[in-house]
Amino acid sequence: MKNRKYISGAVLILLLASCSKFLEEKPTSFITPDSKLTSGKVARAFADGCYQNLSKAVLGGQPSSYGGNTWNLMEYMTGKSGSDLGQTNYTMFQSLAYNNTSFYFDTWWQYLYKGIGACNEALVSIPKIVAADLSDESKTNMLAEAHTLRALYYFYLVRMYGAVPKVTELATNFDQLKLPRTPAKAIYDSVIIPDLLIAEKSTLGWRSSTGAISMGAVKAILADVYLTYAGAAINGGNTFYAESAKRSLEVINNGGYTLFSEYTDMINPANKNTKEFILQVQYSAAANQNNPLTPLTIPNYSGISKYSDEYGSVYPTKQFIASFPDGDKRAKERQFFYSSYPSSKDGKLVTFSHPYLYKWFDVNAVTNTVKSDLNYTLYRYADVLLMYAEASNRAEGAPNAVARKALNDIRSRAQLTPFTSTNQDAFEKEVWLQRYFELCFENKMWFDMLRTRKVHNDVTGNWDNFVGHRTVFNATFTEKQLLFPVPKQETDVNPNLLPNNTGF
Repeated sequence: MKNRKYISGAVLILLLASCSKFLEEKPTSFITPDSKLTSGKVARAFADGCYQNLSKAVLGGQPSSYGGNTWNLMEYMTGKSGSDLGQTNYTMFQSLAYNNTSFYFDTWWQYLYKGIGACNEALVSIPKIVAADLSDESKTNMLAEAHTLRALYYFYLVRMYGAVPKVTELATNFDQLKLPRTPAKAIYDSVIIPDLLIAEKSTLGWRSSTGAISMGAVKAILADVYLTYAGAAINGGNTFYAESAKRSLEVINNGGYTLFSEYTDMINPANKNTKEFILQVQYSAAANQNNPLTPLTIPNYSGISKYSDEYGSVYPTKQFIASFPDGDKRAKERQFFYSSYPSSKDGKLVTFSHPYLYKWFDVNAVTNTVKSDLNYTLYRYADVLLMYAEASNRAEGAPNAVARKALNDIRSRAQLTPFTSTNQDAFEKEVWLQRYFELCFENKMWFDMLRTRKVHNDVTGNWDNFVGHRTVFNATFTEKQLLFPVPKQETDVNPNLLPNNTGF
């Protein structure tokens, strides 16, 4: 990674008198390594820089790919999605024939490490700032944001690639850019969990209306990290299931988050950063920062929108749709999926050959502005409810009353009857199934498969072992699928990253 010498964009230039004067005069307000950092605005700029690569990592466009987006990767891998676009290389992932030069792996890696670099810079720079408009509490909370985001970037990395370079300081020479890989457990133990525990001690607000890291987000991420650590990748066991349950229960008990009454409330831009949403990647149509998933998930060349490109880059398989139980509201028309919509030209109903995703259908963007104002959700309350149900059931050996209510709140909104079994195994599998249905196509399912080492078979209804599961595309998961390959462009410049993961 490079040691960034300047903060990008608007962060670089503060309080310029005018554009014309800036062009006429020698600029004096750039932040350089030698600048005196004496402003609370500068501290805020460093903290804000930590967020800049989050959207590029999770929803980054893939170079040289029409309709390719990093989000696609985790959906193609599950074996539960198709695509209208060969240019996205989806067949390579459906057939599991990908390699270390395939789409998406390098883009994820690059932007996650760029995000880590920005966080490292904030963690080094903010403590040095002394300013009348910057209290110690504000400084501590900005550092908590940086610690949380660095933990989140690393959390993605270790789940995808396993052992990765541990970069927690700013590089001062090229030799520091050729680090070896550190085992995933060590990354959890020395960076991810400590960073989040530091953030947990701050006085961050319980929730944020602007999309900034909140204490609720810290607790939700910790719950996810501990749940993953307890599972198959690290095998931490019951102690960490209990830690996960503790954090998710705090989110439940402290209030401030509630389930939306309607699923379509989640695709109303007016509801961004409210109620069910705990942490979202921010988009703003007014600022020409548009959510890319709206056009990406519109059926290809369907003519139902004003977008010039309708991609159909990801859609659910018919087997996955059929796996929803009878009467499940989520599978009904224009809830999570849709199979028809009026033409943008003549208003006549266009019926598609199969259902598509409705989760990012911004009606105003589709029918009017072609600028989607929807945020992209990383954590929402439904996810936390299901994390608590799973973690507490494991930690305590059976589902308690709060866990049963958490699960049944999810089922109730889906118009399903309560789940009544208190058998630990049956309850766990029902929670897993509800995670599949509730959080589908939110980049959660693949990570659930990895940590549980189980895959729901949409045809048989059974829970298959991950290794040996055969997808509806007649591809079989092996040990090779447990980790993605370190991208070739990274190993070419840093041989210390070798050997690559199994099968690559």
